[in-house]
Amino acid sequence: MKKPALFALFFALSSIAIAQKKSDRPNIVFIMADDLGYGDLGAYGQRIIETKHLDALAKQGMRFDNFYAGTSVCAPSRSALMTGQHTGHTPVRGNKELEPEGQQPLADSVQTIAMLLQKAGYATGAFGKWGLGMVDTYGSPNRKGFDEFYGYNCQRQSHRYYPTHLWHNQERIELEGNGLMAKGQYAPELIQEKTLEFIENNQDRPFFLYVPTVLPHAELSGPDDQFYAQYANTFDEKAHKGNDYGSTATIAGYASVAKPRATYASMVSRMDAQVGQIVEKLKALNLLDNTIIVFTSDNGSHREGGADPEFFNSSGGLRGYKRDLYEGGVKTPFIVYWQGKVSPGSTSDYLGAFWDVMPTLAEVAQAGKPQYTDGISFVPTLLGKPKKQKQHDYLYWEFHEDGGRQAVRQGDWKLILQKVKSGNPIPELYNLKQDPQEQNNLAASSPQKVEALRKITTKAHVENRDFPLVR
Repeated sequence: MKKPALFALFFALSSIAIAQKKSDRPNIVFIMADDLGYGDLGAYGQRIIETKHLDALAKQGMRFDNFYAGTSVCAPSRSALMTGQHTGHTPVRGNKELEPEGQQPLADSVQTIAMLLQKAGYATGAFGKWGLGMVDTYGSPNRKGFDEFYGYNCQRQSHRYYPTHLWHNQERIELEGNGLMAKGQYAPELIQEKTLEFIENNQDRPFFLYVPTVLPHAELSGPDDQFYAQYANTFDEKAHKGNDYGSTATIAGYASVAKPRATYASMVSRMDAQVGQIVEKLKALNLLDNTIIVFTSDNGSHREGGADPEFFNSSGGLRGYKRDLYEGGVKTPFIVYWQGKVSPGSTSDYLGAFWDVMPTLAEVAQAGKPQYTDGISFVPTLLGKPKKQKQHDYLYWEFHEDGGRQAVRQGDWKLILQKVKSGNPIPELYNLKQDPQEQNNLAASSPQKVEALRKITTKAHVENRDFPLVR
């Protein structure tokens, strides 16, 4: 055989090997809504707000009915997701604000799922809200495994949908026409443009796309377009008076809104449409068949800026909202699409939480084992092999505001400790199988169960000097 023919044969075999390796390592798209309730999607029982794209994703993939966020508020929930550790171990356990901009950063020693995937050869991008360290700290997204970041670094800034600026990696991007004086450029649309560009720019290699969207977090705000028009004259409304754009505006405020219900519904539908755009981009580039898509929310629904979660049944009949450790504060929608791997229209009652995401995605990407994780890979569940699925002995959460809270779920039992920082916590005990709405506190009648679960909270919590909890 002549040398050109040998070279052609070698090239062909190499191409096949590369293609095979690529097919074994799917692209990963992880989309996380901001303050979307368990019941805010049609796939989870929502009857008022249209979420056709996410409902379709659930029909084509797997809907998890027993999955939990990291905790019930932004930064620590995201820390649990990124580090694969529950809030008794993860470094960031509260919304600790820093001046002039940013939150308590992840330390240099902390490993994230993005770092694992980046080391394994994945292109990595984050587009939306970060909240785990400013650009000049070790917690910067670019130092925590992301090749590219665009959006709000600081979650306090994300209280405004028409902010003064966004960040592109280390560069501050000033937004003309905003400046807290007027509504010029709508940040979620700018972030979506960069999200789709990342897919386009990295279509020839495996990528991890993390989309922590700011929708539908307060403030209730958006363009007067087709999404708003869909709901503008649908509901009885009570205007909300807030901190309006202008000379007295503050960064952390929420603007007034004439029709809060219509605006909230339009924001959820806008977020849904953006998920649809991501799916369509993947499909147009012939990437969808080799991409795993995960959708979830960082915590339960909020009651800020005029939001009305009771009207929409945003908690899906569960008790509690954002900042609660009741089910409505921490249980989240969780949908996984994976062509040819996850059975279409399937559901799972796997008892899992955000710290399971790191070991799961590491296994999917063949990225090696994390340095440390409290999580369990739920790949067997995704592949329809429940008998091979390991199970948690318990799930554990902390919340550091309002006097401090701890919660543990073990099987059907859930213990919530209120006012932990007082040194004399108030126990609430629920049997979730018999009482999923957490209405019947059994603490007084079941002291032995309370004590057994309290021992777990003691074991699960490791004190953190930046976020002290237990006296």
